[in-house]
Amino acid sequence: MDLMRQRKPDWLRAKLSQGSGHHEVRELLEGENLHTVCHSARCPNQGECWARGTATLMILGNICTRACTFCNIDTGRPKEVDLGEPARAARAVERMQLKHAVITSVARDDLPDGGANAWANTIRAIRNKNPQTTIEVLIPDFRGNMDLLDIVLEAKPDILNHNMETVERLQRPVRKTANKAHTLKVLEHAKAKGFITKSGLMLGIGEAKDEVEAILRDLQAAGVEIITIGQYLQPTPKHAPIDRWVEPAEFDYWKQWGLDLGFRIVESGPLVRSSYHADEQAALVRS
Repeated sequence: MDLMRQRKPDWLRAKLSQGSGHHEVRELLEGENLHTVCHSARCPNQGECWARGTATLMILGNICTRACTFCNIDTGRPKEVDLGEPARAARAVERMQLKHAVITSVARDDLPDGGANAWANTIRAIRNKNPQTTIEVLIPDFRGNMDLLDIVLEAKPDILNHNMETVERLQRPVRKTANKAHTLKVLEHAKAKGFITKSGLMLGIGEAKDEVEAILRDLQAAGVEIITIGQYLQPTPKHAPIDRWVEPAEFDYWKQWGLDLGFRIVESGPLVRSSYHADEQAALVRS
């Protein structure tokens, strides 16, 4: 059954806000020549978040060196690293008056450092210009190279997020060059160095209940404190197909199951994405 061609359930109908906040964020980002994962990954919450005056910045360009079958970001040969981008990102955070900034990036396996130094420069630039702003980074796995991860960690982000995305059986068909082992290694390494860690899963891509339980146990054992769980939405017919529409009651179940397991925060719902209400999560986990 091709669910992509079917009408989405009512609970997956995101708010389409086009208020003044949305317009201001769009103009600001275009003026600073910055990318967002909101736009590039076709996030269903873009209207809501931009109307709130916030957005998730995506550094290191908008062309990824990987071809994960769930992701809408273009794959190909990226452009050279933009050395002026960290300053523009810091300026955008200031202009949006963000109390909590979320930064992500494409994978840059073409670079010797995987983009780690650009990450560090961006964190420091935001911190220098916005000392009261907390910073959450949603990073790639740097192919499991902990020396590169340490370059990012030495810049001292407040929250280190790296998504597991799916259950162990589906890692290879969905994530291609990423894998469970590298993800757990990244999260465990950051946790051992004292960082608050966060990860996320998609449901509706072919997983079974016992597989979700197993991967959540793995993440909890790795010391992850914040988990996001949302519905997978197929960007185009070329991407991995949707297996099922996950009903809100199941997301409620996983929220309670995760809290009982020991996670401090579980954000679980059909439209939940990695940075959805991240500012509220950051305030809770740091309180």
